[in-house]
Amino acid sequence: MSEDYEIGVIGGSGLYAMDGLEVHEERRLETPFGDPSDPYVLGELEGRRVAFLARHGRGHRLMPTELNFRANVYGFKLLGCREILSVSAVGSMKLEYAPTHVVVPDQFFDRTRHRVDTFFGDGLVAHVSLADPVCPALAARLADAAAAAGAVVHRGGTYLCMEGPQFSTRAESRIYRQWGVDVIGMTNLQEARLAREAEICYATLAMVTDYDCWHDSEDDVSVDGVLEVLRRNARMGQEVVRRAVSSPAPGAGAGPACSCGEALRTALITDLSAVPAATLVKLAPIVGRYLEVSEPA
Repeated sequence: MSEDYEIGVIGGSGLYAMDGLEVHEERRLETPFGDPSDPYVLGELEGRRVAFLARHGRGHRLMPTELNFRANVYGFKLLGCREILSVSAVGSMKLEYAPTHVVVPDQFFDRTRHRVDTFFGDGLVAHVSLADPVCPALAARLADAAAAAGAVVHRGGTYLCMEGPQFSTRAESRIYRQWGVDVIGMTNLQEARLAREAEICYATLAMVTDYDCWHDSEDDVSVDGVLEVLRRNARMGQEVVRRAVSSPAPGAGAGPACSCGEALRTALITDLSAVPAATLVKLAPIVGRYLEVSEPA
């Protein structure tokens, strides 16, 4: 890895830049999986080295299904990030989770259909545990930072990840409510899966913009309505990230410990002698600490 930008921040809908970031440079990275969504904005925030990435690209050019999740997370790994703070706009599936509230989910449910969400394959198999897909230490820091910033915070809950780009049908929305999920979005599950494979701590700051279309007395979700709330949420999201970045890192008395950084220790199942050399080289930033990787002759 070339250097150490210890914290990665993914800005979702409405958060395309990070106020207060003392910018060192913007860097476009090449990865074996293609191009990330945008150049990484590298700098310092509250005394910590931070890499910021606009999930949908500046100008919101990329649909959820078009996002190159592997390239985005691989890029953070190349930059040395040990944590990823993900900021995301979501719809609420519960009456008590109102627009402008903040949810820090601890579970995900997958309703996507067209997405690649693993680094592995091409002759190397790994099965990481995703029973608890969110880093508990990082989630606690995010929730504490949101409370300190004055947000109404809901700790824990399930984020249902749908395909999009269309919003839910009314039938889907009502069924999701029966399942007991808390919020609905289009992007975060793949990030969580890949961050775990990359042994990076990951947590989501889910910022509620609407009630999807299940709420009979509220207008159905629309882009105009979402954009209005996004503008209000963006400033809060930046303040929460600033406070979370300034908090002590896991292992420094910051709350519950995590094992995210050891996720691959017992997950790699393929006999090394059977793994193509090119695959080992491609995944060297991720598996190099466990497997001897050398450039192919």
